[in-house]
Order: sequence, then structure tokens, then C-alpha cells
Amino acid sequence: MDWRSVMKERGFLISDGAWGTELAKLGLPAGEATELWNAENPTAVEKVALNYVKAGADIVLTNTFGGNRMQLEKRGLGDRVVELNRRGVELSLQAAAGRAFVFASIGPTGEMLEPHGTKTEAEMIECYAEQVVACARGGVDGLCIESMSDLGEALAAYQAGRKACKLPIIVSMTYEKGDRGYLTMMGVRPEAAAKALDQAGVDLVGSNCGNGIANMIDVTRLMRTATRKPLWIKPNAGLPELVDGVTVYRETSAVMAAQVPALLKAGANIIGGCCGTTPGHIRQMAAAARQAKGAH
Repeated sequence: MDWRSVMKERGFLISDGAWGTELAKLGLPAGEATELWNAENPTAVEKVALNYVKAGADIVLTNTFGGNRMQLEKRGLGDRVVELNRRGVELSLQAAAGRAFVFASIGPTGEMLEPHGTKTEAEMIECYAEQVVACARGGVDGLCIESMSDLGEALAAYQAGRKACKLPIIVSMTYEKGDRGYLTMMGVRPEAAAKALDQAGVDLVGSNCGNGIANMIDVTRLMRTATRKPLWIKPNAGLPELVDGVTVYRETSAVMAAQVPALLKAGANIIGGCCGTTPGHIRQMAAAARQAKGAH
């Protein structure tokens, strides 16, 4: 059975939670490329994915968020794009073992498109295509282009994915709340981005990071006015706070789970967590979703 059939039958799917904060708990040094651990500490990487599967995630991502060449070159790892992405896919597939679907995490390049930056659309597409091909050939069930703030870059990544494979593709944007409402860093509203992504042909429209679950309910409502595509929603465990030099996320699993029914009612189809969320958060959110939908 594919993910669409399960989602239609049950009324929702559960995604995984944060990866970076979980790997940090297992000893990942601050500032190190997380993808390097696919080769150097695969046991820890597989453990993160496995813990989410055990918590009830229907979809787990791969430890490949910064696995594009532009990002890896900054760490001296530009010649290892294919290796690190393929290994990341293998580890999540091993952890899932047929109990969950695996989508490849595709994050921003850290560069900007012309005229605001120096990269052309063609260069962006080429960069993403290399990563997408490596992940697709590794056997993922789909692609998750996530944490995007530039709609142009998001669409370039989507074009790369669509040209390289026939897998379902999520494009997930990050919004921040300000005086003018919810906007990406580049000034795009959720409903405008959702409409553009829908028209481009993406399979799922999403939002992750940047907001706790209460604000993400608002973002979901706005996106739902502009698209009928499935919505992929992954809020943070609240906004980050710096306490004694350590980043802390204060929203507990109980707080987030209590708002899951409202998130589903707003139009979310696949829910999970971003920064600061843990397997405990996902377990309680999954239970709340089942109760809200009367699923078993």
C-alpha cells in the first residue's frame, strides 16, 4: 500500500520530528555537517530514524538536509555528495524496514538566486539534480524539499526533482510572523506560495520550522485557502530560546498534542515536528491524531 492510500483510509499520516537536535543529543559536534555522520557514525543516524518509527511515524526523512553540493563544498565535502546522500537513504530505509515510508530531505543551498545573489536558476537546478538523483537511486519513496524561504529556489529544487524522477515531491516553506502577518524571509505569504507551488505541480504543499504549533495552525488555514493538495505541516516545539548559551525549545509533547485536532481541522494531512521535537512529541501527536480521527 502506498502513502496516499494509507492517508485516504485513515485521514492523516504522521511524519517524524527533528533530526538536528536529536543527533546533537547523541554527540554530534556543533557546526559539523550532519551528513558526515552517515559515513562516520551510521549507528547514531539509524537510531534517530528508528526511534521515530517506533514512536509511530508513517514517514521518516533522511539525514541529507544539507547534502547538496553547494552546502557540502563549504565543509570540504563537495566530492562526497553521492556517497553521503546514498548512505543517508540506506540508513533510514534500514530503520524503516517496511514499517514506514522514507522521503529524502532536501534543504536549501545557503546561496541566493540572482538578482539578490550570484546563482542562476540553471546552477540551482544542476546542484539539486545531483542530490535528487543520488537519493532517488537509493530507493526513497519521495522527496521532501524543506525549510525553504526563497520561492524561486524552492521551485528550482522542484524542477530538478521532477526532471530526475517520478517520485512524489513535497515542497515545504518556512514562515515567520511579523507586523504584516506570516511571510517567508523573502516576503512571500503562505497562500501565495501555496498557490504557486500548486500551479507548478508539486504533489504536497507544506510548511515547517519557524513557528510553534499554534502559529502553524494559522499558516495551515492560510495555505488551505489556496490549494487542495495534501498539506505537510511540521511545527517546531515552540520558538527557540537561548538559555546559558544553549538553545531550548519549551513546547512539551502534551502541549503540542493538545493542538493536533485543531491542526487537522485547519487542513493538515501529514503532521510531524521540526526543531526541538522528539520521538516523545511524535508519539503523543500520533495518539492525538488517531483519537481526533477515530482511527486505530
